[in-house]
Amino acid sequence: MAEVRWLSDSEQEAWRSYVVAGLRLRQRLHRELSDAHQVSLADYEVLVVLQLYPDGRRRMTDLAADLGATKSRLSHQVGRMEADGLVRRVPDPEDKRGVIAELTPAGEDVLKVAAPTHVAGVRQHLIDLLTPEEQAVMGTVFSRVLEHLTALPE
Repeated sequence: MAEVRWLSDSEQEAWRSYVVAGLRLRQRLHRELSDAHQVSLADYEVLVVLQLYPDGRRRMTDLAADLGATKSRLSHQVGRMEADGLVRRVPDPEDKRGVIAELTPAGEDVLKVAAPTHVAGVRQHLIDLLTPEEQAVMGTVFSRVLEHLTALPE
């Protein structure tokens, strides 16, 4: 068995700060969205990803990958969102086994109303705390981490 490369004090501080701050940031953004618009951060993120596509549609498997979610968790989430009228699931005409999630007009409306609250929270709790240089470094670092994780076998 390979010897463990334990984290140094500074590496441990960086890791713990990332873990705790990331969790608290997501909790804060969720609270702001749910208090103001009765939509969870997780549901908001689904709406955002669907809206990125010209027709507001995405295969469920691709949507799960876009969100870093499991297919099972996303299926339950989209089921709840479908019951709320925010999305609908339709058969994939190109693959009879596939399912497409589609943004509904009600989902578009929620997104339009909630987006200013979300952007204000992202600015207040993250972006405006960083210099432009730090924002660039953060983008570079997490793009690299995402590329690495995406390339790993499932």
